[in-house]
Amino acid sequence: MDLNCATTEELESLNGVGRTIAKSIVEVRTVLGGFSSVEDLKGIPGIGQNFLDVNKDFLCCSPISSLSRRETRGSSKGKTERPTSQRRSSAPKAPCKGQTTPKGSSSKSVKRKLSCGSGNRQDYEHEESQSPSPEKKFCTPGHKRLLKLLPMRNYGTIKTGTPILSPVDSRCRHMTFCSPPAGLEEWLRMFHQWSLEERKYALDEIIENCEPTVVRHIMGTIEPRFQRDFISLLPRELALYVLSFLEPRDLLRAAQTCKCWQTLCDDNLLWKQKCKQARIEEEPVSPVKSVRRRSNTFQQTNPNNKAVNSPFKKLFMTKQRVYWNWRMGPLRPSKVLKGHDDHVITCLQFCGSKIVSGSDDGTLKVWSAISGKCLRTLVGHTGGVWSSQLSGNTIVSGSTDRTLKVWNADTGHCMHTLYGHSSTVRCMDMHDGTVVSGSRDGTLRVWDTSSGNCLHVLVGHLAAVRCVKYDGRRVVSGAYDFLVKVWDPEMEQCVHTLQGHTNRVYSLQFDGVYIVSGSLDTSIRVWHVETGQCMHTLIGHQSLTSGMELKNNTLVSGNADSTVKIWDITSGQCLQTLAGPNKHQSAVTCLQFNSRFVITSSDDGTVKIWDLRTGEFIRDLVKLDSGGSGGVVWRVKCDEKKLVCAVGSRNGTEETKLLVLDFDVHE
Repeated sequence: MDLNCATTEELESLNGVGRTIAKSIVEVRTVLGGFSSVEDLKGIPGIGQNFLDVNKDFLCCSPISSLSRRETRGSSKGKTERPTSQRRSSAPKAPCKGQTTPKGSSSKSVKRKLSCGSGNRQDYEHEESQSPSPEKKFCTPGHKRLLKLLPMRNYGTIKTGTPILSPVDSRCRHMTFCSPPAGLEEWLRMFHQWSLEERKYALDEIIENCEPTVVRHIMGTIEPRFQRDFISLLPRELALYVLSFLEPRDLLRAAQTCKCWQTLCDDNLLWKQKCKQARIEEEPVSPVKSVRRRSNTFQQTNPNNKAVNSPFKKLFMTKQRVYWNWRMGPLRPSKVLKGHDDHVITCLQFCGSKIVSGSDDGTLKVWSAISGKCLRTLVGHTGGVWSSQLSGNTIVSGSTDRTLKVWNADTGHCMHTLYGHSSTVRCMDMHDGTVVSGSRDGTLRVWDTSSGNCLHVLVGHLAAVRCVKYDGRRVVSGAYDFLVKVWDPEMEQCVHTLQGHTNRVYSLQFDGVYIVSGSLDTSIRVWHVETGQCMHTLIGHQSLTSGMELKNNTLVSGNADSTVKIWDITSGQCLQTLAGPNKHQSAVTCLQFNSRFVITSSDDGTVKIWDLRTGEFIRDLVKLDSGGSGGVVWRVKCDEKKLVCAVGSRNGTEETKLLVLDFDVHE
């Protein structure tokens, strides 16, 4: 097969040549005016020595005509700024030794070339081929003649290491393989003599008189000159600074642009910043140290030469996938943890892989959140368990038998039984091994769980203590005497008595600065712990506020009126009311929330998830078949990846059990 005559279709039939490579061969052949030897193919992307060895017996190169060389040189030089007159008036080279040129052939050739724009090209080629020209010296492949014919101009194209004749580079250099039209030299000289406004006017007129195909050609020639991949051209530090203003989803899209952008957008410190902005405080499993120093050479690479994702990017993406699992992922079958027979689950704790449930049957059960198995049953109380706390492997429980018990969660052994209260231990809170308990006897007691000793007794309430909070410095308690008290446990003194509620106080929240109390009088009050002043009275609920949670000055309250409200406690404004057609149909029993979601449970047998920012209902996570006819969700506890629900009924329509829903990412 003659390389200088073969068509694209014929070249495609060669072993190892596809349509793309065949087109490249034809393009290079056109630019060079023909191949001088088969070895010239090595300069074409995708063709190596192996291809030449396989096809060497089928390929050859016919002698290159002088015409094709002259035409190619004329068209390539037409891209330069040298005057046309110099190209046309240049005298032909003297013939080599041993060759003769027919008389008059040189002038005839020049005349033909000047008129080829309007004449018959075939006649021109026929006549030119009959007039032998001096032998030309062709440069060898090692001299990179492509670079001489097509000088590289950097218009800021994306740095992808694209070969010189790829479609990316051809956008910036439109090559026309025809002789310059007559009169072009004079027109250009006149064009340069005009003023700027005259040039603009002339170009406008030219464009108005062009066919659409020509206008598209002009646009394709001009556009690339104004396109610059500034990200790839900037120093790495500046490029990363620019990219740091993009949202994570935009970074993921930008990473698909090219390899250079992908390397920049996968920078570990860049994604560490995105994790910080998303309030992701944990560290990745295997953090990369000094990533930026090593990433100057396109970050770390594995044996397969593929870029390793940033550990912080992987952490961010995992968190995002977990988020979407909560929001819209398919609900996996929940683990069912059956226990406590038909008794009520009165308290629920969930930390790490341990779940602790307490019941009015007088027992506590420790479950594995991973396997769903009951690890052990804690037996010892002689009355129902109504309060509990879990910290590490220590469990503290309070009962109607007027005692507290300290258990080892790993062994199930009861380490201490704490005596002192004269009535039911109804509430408790624990901080760093110290637990504060509140009782129906109207007192609070401070205990050391390691020794089992009672450290302090706080006396002052006139009725049963219903709720208590302890931050390690101050104790805050709410009682049926309508009062909220702030205590200094070390001095055993009441620092403030907060008066304002007109009915029993059922719920408390305390963040070290603000105290929030919920009462049967339907109001919620915000107090300052140091001054004891009532900052705001939150009005909006119609019944008992049964549950509240406070984080970062955002309060979420659940009420027996079946609604949930989101408040800003610094301003006292209600931000959202979680109601509408998808609201709970009965009293809200429990709630949890994080920076994105609010999870609520109800006596109607459902667990719902809401958007914290917009108040939008997202979906039902749990919906009992017996809901509405006795099925109840008593308690919910959740962490980032799991939700634990305590469900049952008071009329036997729903079996008492725990449901564990998993929203983790499973590869």
